[in-house]
Amino acid sequence: MEYILGIDIGTTSVKVIMISSEGTIFDETSVPHDLISKHLNWAEEDADIWWENTKTALQRFHNRHPEEMKNIRCVGCSGMVPAIVILDKQGRPVRKTIQQNDARAVEQIERISSTINQDELYAATGGKTNQQHILPRLLWVKENEPEVWERADCVMGSYDWINYKLTGVKSLEMNWAVESGAMDIRTGKWLQKDLDRFGIDGKLLPPVNESGKVIGHTKAEWEELLGIPQGTPVIAGSADHVASTLAAGITKKGDLLIKFGGAGDILYCIDEIETNEKLFFDYHIVPEEYLLNGCMASSGSLVKWFTKDIIHQDSPDVFDQLDAQAKSVPPASDGLVILPYFLGEKTPIFDPTARGVMFGLTLSHTNGHIFRAILESVIYGFRHHVEVLKEMGYEPERIMATNGGAKSKFWCQIAADILGKTIRSYPSHPGSALGVAFLAGMSVGVFQNWEEIEKFLTDFRVFEPNPQAVKIYDKSYAIYRNLYQQLRPSFQDVQNLYS
Repeated sequence: MEYILGIDIGTTSVKVIMISSEGTIFDETSVPHDLISKHLNWAEEDADIWWENTKTALQRFHNRHPEEMKNIRCVGCSGMVPAIVILDKQGRPVRKTIQQNDARAVEQIERISSTINQDELYAATGGKTNQQHILPRLLWVKENEPEVWERADCVMGSYDWINYKLTGVKSLEMNWAVESGAMDIRTGKWLQKDLDRFGIDGKLLPPVNESGKVIGHTKAEWEELLGIPQGTPVIAGSADHVASTLAAGITKKGDLLIKFGGAGDILYCIDEIETNEKLFFDYHIVPEEYLLNGCMASSGSLVKWFTKDIIHQDSPDVFDQLDAQAKSVPPASDGLVILPYFLGEKTPIFDPTARGVMFGLTLSHTNGHIFRAILESVIYGFRHHVEVLKEMGYEPERIMATNGGAKSKFWCQIAADILGKTIRSYPSHPGSALGVAFLAGMSVGVFQNWEEIEKFLTDFRVFEPNPQAVKIYDKSYAIYRNLYQQLRPSFQDVQNLYS
């Protein structure tokens, strides 16, 4: 039997998975690490700790399965995008990483936005200057840490860094470049004029490779220490959200994934390059396929806020208790409608001033009503994205659900009712590490077609929409959409209260 390793560099841990050529998850493990935020709006991590945690996880497999590790055929890495790792000429990090959600470069974003034609940037990249782009964050380092910038020799992403440590090869994976805001998504060329305008040397950026391309082979030193045979192929890897999309069986046009994580993600598979100002864009790791995707700032984090900070319940069975209370409440929560913009909102409205709203509260409403309305609000947000897709002429044909909320049968049924579609949920979905491991297996011929990912997806549930609930939710959703439009000017007024 042959095996493949998938490594995922996440915000809170490194996860490593070992899958077999027979379509089973042989073993998995994770090693935690911390996000570092020493200043307001900063989000950093330590790349050296990522590597130490990766070695720790691989050593566990080496100790548990020494014979199986000898049959590792390929390694794939995924991670957050576009995190920034800056290396010196010796290949050592010159500072902590700057994460994709870091928001320090406010002044640089304003300056770049007023200097670079934003319509032209959108036409080339599918997005306009924002905190996630690499140019503002690199410019911040250049202007605020000149001694660090002087030592900079290479810029790469989180999983590119692990690839480099395994192989000694410097590479950038395609979706890091796509998400960077500095590459033409149609030509694959860097926007060198924009980089030059702000003094960012394009030589800092290694070659860009497609996700499944073998970019190098493991060094001899890792065979004895980690158990990976010398010369094992390592692929370019994948952005974490793209790898998790494959791991949910999203392989062809019309497939839609909704992810009930701390934030709410929605990814739709298309077979042509097309962008929308209300959505993000990625290359899928399935060749000739692409992804339109959205990210809601609050989803599971809103549920956590309600349980821990509002009703102060942190017991293991709190969600079962709240589900039981909410089940006795009718669809649309007896007229209680919540806007889930408790952290502002990303897609599809891109409004950082938006606020959370509980509309329609009465003395008859209970915790069960509020909890149900919170769950409904997240799915209303997903439906808003689906409507954007429909405006583009796209209709979801299959809808999959993953991450923490997919464990809740109650929440998944609400999703089926609000979206009016069949939902297939994966309550024990292993995430990005599985997706990138399967991609690695495809790259070296262990797997022959993309549909074989279904071998790993045997634990699922199917939820059908209730026609009566669908009718009620259609009316409630209209109220949800109208509320934001009416309150939008007031959100800005609130923002200006203390300015």
